[in-house]
Amino acid sequence: MRKQKGIRVNSKIEGYFRWPLFYLIIILALTIIGALYNPTLGFIYCMFFVLSTSLAIYLVFFNRRRIMSDVINFALGLDEVQKQLLNNFELPYILMDNAGRIKWYNEGFKTLFPDSKLLNMKISNFIASINLSQYPTESETYEKHCEIDGKVFKVVVKKMSINKTVTESKHKPSKIEDTLFAAYFYDVSRENALVIKNDEQKSVFCLMYIDNYDEVIHSIEEVRRPLLVALIDRNINKFSQEIDGVIRKFEKDKYIIVFQNKYLKAIQEKKFNILDIVREINIGNEMSVTLSLGIGISEDTFTKKIEYAKVAMDLALGRGGDQAVIKNDEKLSFYGGKTRGVEKSTRVKARIKAHAFRELLDECDRVMVMGHKIGDMDSLGASMGVYACAKHFGKPAHIVLNKITTSIYPMYEKIVEDKEYPADLFINNTQAISFVGDQTLLVVVDVNRPSYTEYPDLLKYLKKIVVFDHHRVTAEYIESAVLSYVEPYASSTCEMITEITQYVSDKVKLKPVEADALFAGIAVDTKNFVAKTGVKTFEAAAHLRRSGADAIRVSKLFKNDMASYKAKATAVKDSEIFKDSIAISVCPSNIVNPSLVGAQAADELLNISGITASFVLTQVDNVIYISSRSIDDINVQLIMEKLGGGGHLNVAGAQLENYTIESALEILKETIDNYLEKGD
Repeated sequence: MRKQKGIRVNSKIEGYFRWPLFYLIIILALTIIGALYNPTLGFIYCMFFVLSTSLAIYLVFFNRRRIMSDVINFALGLDEVQKQLLNNFELPYILMDNAGRIKWYNEGFKTLFPDSKLLNMKISNFIASINLSQYPTESETYEKHCEIDGKVFKVVVKKMSINKTVTESKHKPSKIEDTLFAAYFYDVSRENALVIKNDEQKSVFCLMYIDNYDEVIHSIEEVRRPLLVALIDRNINKFSQEIDGVIRKFEKDKYIIVFQNKYLKAIQEKKFNILDIVREINIGNEMSVTLSLGIGISEDTFTKKIEYAKVAMDLALGRGGDQAVIKNDEKLSFYGGKTRGVEKSTRVKARIKAHAFRELLDECDRVMVMGHKIGDMDSLGASMGVYACAKHFGKPAHIVLNKITTSIYPMYEKIVEDKEYPADLFINNTQAISFVGDQTLLVVVDVNRPSYTEYPDLLKYLKKIVVFDHHRVTAEYIESAVLSYVEPYASSTCEMITEITQYVSDKVKLKPVEADALFAGIAVDTKNFVAKTGVKTFEAAAHLRRSGADAIRVSKLFKNDMASYKAKATAVKDSEIFKDSIAISVCPSNIVNPSLVGAQAADELLNISGITASFVLTQVDNVIYISSRSIDDINVQLIMEKLGGGGHLNVAGAQLENYTIESALEILKETIDNYLEKGD
């Protein structure tokens, strides 16, 4: 077969020239058969055969060369057209070898780098973000976004296998497989700009509440009250105007603002300075005005956004107010929280929560109470207070407790020895599962984080859950609770439960041992009524005293053994002074309850002159427990939250799993450094 310009004619085209020969053979057979039966018919067939043969000879021998030449020329012309189309195609396109060197490029790519030498140059010289190690395999596509001359391009890299035929000799051709990578550059600048613009124009819902409106108003002269309200409204409206928001005041102390998402970043960069602006308003009011903001962001409906805003506001209030919380589809963000929670003088909220709790007690057939892991006197005392309420309504109650720590053992022993309490008052995890039912009520005390509870899986088995806690709410909280009463301003959960027992029913009577347990919980968390005490704290203590609590009897429960006292003294003696005023130490773990002793050591360190914050680390099994304490200068809660913990402004803690003491100290110091650099 002939070649033209080195191109072999396809065998299928050759076949089309052979088909006339088969037709001639058929016509010849028909001519012979026709001549045998009818000479006239045979003569006609013969003439037709001669004519067909002449045409076939002309087609095969005379016109064949011209047709083949036309076919080959068309193919060559089409190939050149394809090359021109690819070369002049506006979409930038290149071919690279395994080393990332450009082996071919079209005019579209040349326009991106008009003054550069491109051939055999590495693509990383021009676009650093394209990494050779990320090139795709056979079935994959590598995509990357990059910016070139102010435009955003989506780069798509695909692997191409090319077979080359190379003739080593006249009779022995060999095949060599070569690999190239084709890269396409799609200009997505306009699409990106539209996506950004669309994101910026999305609606954001913001709820804004004045935390202490009634308290502030009543702390100022009556003639100045309208001026104070006017100043608050003026600053809030000015804040709304700066973000081009639509604001509506739907209650005397509540506002809703709708604004575009593009302003949210600016607000975050200013760290919600509206909190500071309103706090600084002072025209003779004895206490500062504080705000709470709940912001909802969602890709879904407006209903979802306002729902998120409400959840964010609940979290802000649950953390003590004076802060902003942003909730979107993925995470929670917290801003502010600089001030100490202000105790509310009103008892309305406690009364409402107590009545709701009474309804739940009426409906249930059994009550289970659960505190946090490594229980303390606050969780045990609160559990006993809930037990007293359940007993008053005739409901069997159980306290989930797996490990008896030294801090609660004296009180636990007194309760167990009391014959009036049932044998199944304290149960472990396995026993708790056997009591689970559709009408079982679970009451969680002194903790609001699921992972910190005594038995986290129990939360999945029960539908009716009540939470009583005085710790600030974090991003991880019990979402399925039908009743949640979280008050960060309270000194302890025992204080809250004491108040609940007074309102859940007028006839709830506390036994002396139950009153002792509640009183002990308050005493421990307030450091014997020194820290975080308010009017309600002493009122709760007075009520417990009337119910039979004995301060001397309770004080005997707090005595340490000699080993624990020496461990605490060692932690204080070996402490390191970090940043001139922060004490960091490690408590020995070769004692019965090292985490409790570590907390006591943190308290002792804070009593040293010049120390504004203390952090004591204790290792128990494979977990590092951090106890932190501070004076008003440092917010240890924010530091502990960065490490996955939480607590209060002056009292907080965290747990680090799979850390050594050395690595825990390192990450703690880094977190403190970041806090001191960025502030609250």
